[in-house]
Amino acid sequence: MDKDLVDQVIEVAQRVVAGGAISANGHGNVSLRVPGTDEIYFTAGPSLRNHKASAVVRLRLDGTLLEGELPPIQGAVVNMHTAMYEDNAEVGCVIHTHSPYATAYAVAHRPIGCWVEALAMFGLPTGVPIASYGPRGSAQAIANIRAAITPGVPAVLLANHGVLVFHRSADLAIVVGGVVEEAAQAGINSGSIGGPVEIPEELRAAAIQRAMAFQVKGTQHA
Repeated sequence: MDKDLVDQVIEVAQRVVAGGAISANGHGNVSLRVPGTDEIYFTAGPSLRNHKASAVVRLRLDGTLLEGELPPIQGAVVNMHTAMYEDNAEVGCVIHTHSPYATAYAVAHRPIGCWVEALAMFGLPTGVPIASYGPRGSAQAIANIRAAITPGVPAVLLANHGVLVFHRSADLAIVVGGVVEEAAQAGINSGSIGGPVEIPEELRAAAIQRAMAFQVKGTQHA
C-alpha cells in the first residue's frame, strides 16, 4: 500500500468531516484513483470520522480487493465508486455521504434546482439530478445512477439513500459536495417563505462565463 496515497485518502475524509456536509454519525466513503492505473484506494471504515489509515483498502475497478480488509457494508457500495471512474477517465475522486439536507431531497425523490449560484459555477447549471432507488450498490442502483447523470454533471442524489459526488480532483469533489448540501439547506429553509426560485437559464450561463473569465485571469497580487 502506498503510504502517500493512504494519507491523501485520510486527509480527504477529514476535510469532508470538517466541512460539515455529512451525517451525524459520519457515515460515507471516499475513494481516490491511483494515477495511471485501473485501481482505487477506498475508505473501508464504518465512519469517515477519525478514519484509520489501516482501514483504507486498494481495489481494482472491477471490484477485486488487492490489499486490506473490506467489510460487507462498505463493500456493498464499492461499485458506485468504480462506475464513476470507469465512465470518466478524468474522475480522480469520488465521495459518498448522507449529508442531511441533500439526503432530505433524496428521500423525498426531489432533485435540487439551480437556485444557488454556486451550483451553476461548479458544473450543475441544471441542478442536481436524482437517481431512482435500487438496493445499495446493486446492478439496478448503478444503472439508475448512470441513467440520471449527463456528461459533465459531477453529482447525483441517490433516492432513499444519500449523495454521490465525483470530480477530477479531491479539492473539487469536496467543494461540490459542500455546494450541494448548501443548496439543499437553502431550498429547505426557504420553504417557509415561498420556496426557492431558480436562476433564469440565461443567467446561469452568465454566471459560468464570469467564473471562467476570473479563472483565466488567475490569482491577483497587489
